[in-house]
Amino acid sequence: MATVYELHPETPQMRRVEMIRDALRNGAVMLYPTDTVYAIGCDLNVRSAVERVRKIKQISSDKPLTFLCSSLSSISEYAHVSDSAYRLIRRLIPGPYTFILPATKLVPRLVMSPRRKTTGIRVPDHVVCQALLQALGNPIVSTSAPTAAQLEDERISHAELFDQLDRMVDIIIDGELPIGYQVSTILDLTEDEPTVIRKGLGWDAVADWVPEAEMR
Repeated sequence: MATVYELHPETPQMRRVEMIRDALRNGAVMLYPTDTVYAIGCDLNVRSAVERVRKIKQISSDKPLTFLCSSLSSISEYAHVSDSAYRLIRRLIPGPYTFILPATKLVPRLVMSPRRKTTGIRVPDHVVCQALLQALGNPIVSTSAPTAAQLEDERISHAELFDQLDRMVDIIIDGELPIGYQVSTILDLTEDEPTVIRKGLGWDAVADWVPEAEMR
């Protein structure tokens, strides 16, 4: 049965954040709110926890996992960022965007795409996420919760979501805000020109800035 932590959406209680941080460092898997949907996550550097996240979502080892970074400088530690990609990312973060980028050696093989050696990175515009990232000091795996990205006419309450995932995770974070249902916009920045992999939240802004981008 998961431990539930209620965190204020604007001023998260640091003692609780530190308790979550310590649990993550020890291999805990959590259900937590982001600026898009509720996500399943863990410390990027704890292999056993990453393996559990894959099992919960039934994601095969040949599929990459997205993770959250706190800033553009943090992204540059985990990905090779070209000048053009840097300029675009700087305009979009923090926000509901996932960037596909060539991975550096700091990215665990269990997380990256084994074929392309790329990784998906986000910088969330979410106070709770940022508090966790700052406390942990490294990225957090982020994959949408199994029931969090449902269609609008199938919306569920916090209680229903928490109940469905209570036995799958160790920690549940209640951010005291409505559950999000819109996924992130995904941009592939591995080439000179950006490619739109998925249109999601924030797409209107991207459409103005990268009109040459093509859907894959």
